[in-house]
Amino acid sequence: MVNRYLNTQQKDNKDMKYIMFEDFAGEPTPIIFPERIEFLEMRELVPYSTVLSAGLMKIEGLKVKCFSQSKELGTSPSDSDPEIIANHLVIK
Repeated sequence: MVNRYLNTQQKDNKDMKYIMFEDFAGEPTPIIFPERIEFLEMRELVPYSTVLSAGLMKIEGLKVKCFSQSKELGTSPSDSDPEIIANHLVIK
């Protein structure tokens, strides 16, 4: 199932936005959403969590690439974001 999803993504590899939130257990948890949605719009939907990082991401092969920044939120990707996102998407 995951490989089928990745193969689909490779054909139409559009960048996605993400925000890494700290969940109620203190763990980093990504929310991934389309570029057409603004960072602040998504932020308003999760008002009680702390924003840890944010930016753009895409899947290349079996790797997650995080880049750019969220000027609206005043943050950018952290070095650990690709691994955290890959683990949540079960890409190994």
